[in-house]
Amino acid sequence: MSDSTLNAAALRGAVDLSALRNRSAPAPAAAGAPAPAPAGSGALPLVFDVTDATFGEVLELSRRVPVVVDLWAEWCGPCKQLSPVLEKVVTELAGRLLLAKVDVDANPQLQQAFRAQSIPMVVALVGGQPVPLFTGAVPEEQVRQVFDQLLQLAAQNGVTGTVPVEGAAPAAEEPEEPPLPPLHAEAFAAIEAGDYPRAVSAYEQALKENPRDEDAQAGLAQVSLLARVQGVDLQAARQAAAAAPADVAAQLAVADLDVAGGHVDDAFDRLLELFAALPTDERAPVRDRLVELFGLVGAADPRVVRARGRLTSLLF
Repeated sequence: MSDSTLNAAALRGAVDLSALRNRSAPAPAAAGAPAPAPAGSGALPLVFDVTDATFGEVLELSRRVPVVVDLWAEWCGPCKQLSPVLEKVVTELAGRLLLAKVDVDANPQLQQAFRAQSIPMVVALVGGQPVPLFTGAVPEEQVRQVFDQLLQLAAQNGVTGTVPVEGAAPAAEEPEEPPLPPLHAEAFAAIEAGDYPRAVSAYEQALKENPRDEDAQAGLAQVSLLARVQGVDLQAARQAAAAAPADVAAQLAVADLDVAGGHVDDAFDRLLELFAALPTDERAPVRDRLVELFGLVGAADPRVVRARGRLTSLLF
């Protein structure tokens, strides 16, 4: 995938949903809030409200069809701008995506699980795994682009189900996708097994054979980040970085964790401040990590555009 906010976001463990996965029978939905219907019933709404109690069902549902989660609140003005856009685009996709709406004021456990420091915040669930998408009210065209990329990511992970839409004609059968090149297949298998070094090696070999392989470039950047954050304690990393503001390794570690958690601006700001404070001959590792993360998030992403402009001004 290229120029995608999802390259950096599709990271296991970015959101802690473990406490919400195995809940007992869900509580009744609030009046007027459509609850998810059983899979295969044909009655599942495309847009529905979800609560702390019913979220376990949504996690399981995401194993069959990608679910977009809209975290909002009644008092939030930008939420009222974004939510209708999300509903419109999801409806137009005719069952390929679902939209689960979370009132963060009424559902504090979900707010905490998604680490929603600001709203609106939009996250996806693919195969039970969280995929941070974006925060704030964004234009409809950007929403469409991100959702297209989300569908590609879901397909790569085998989540290709749809929800029947009343009155819609049966979808034409899609042509079978060609098999992955051997090295890409090896990398995917390694990622599924949690063997990130082997995945890195496979992507690096693919790039040796074809330096212009954009999928391998994107895959290498993503899996390299996964390898760096695997097993890292977030709180300990933040404490180490706070205690040593000029420690390049400590600041790089927190920046990686921020990107993995969807806090892209925080990561860029941290590294740019560090870059500005360091002597010229010590800046290269920070610059290289910034460039790598720019490619991971996507060159067209406005956060990358802003950060790249600031980096350029610091270089010259």
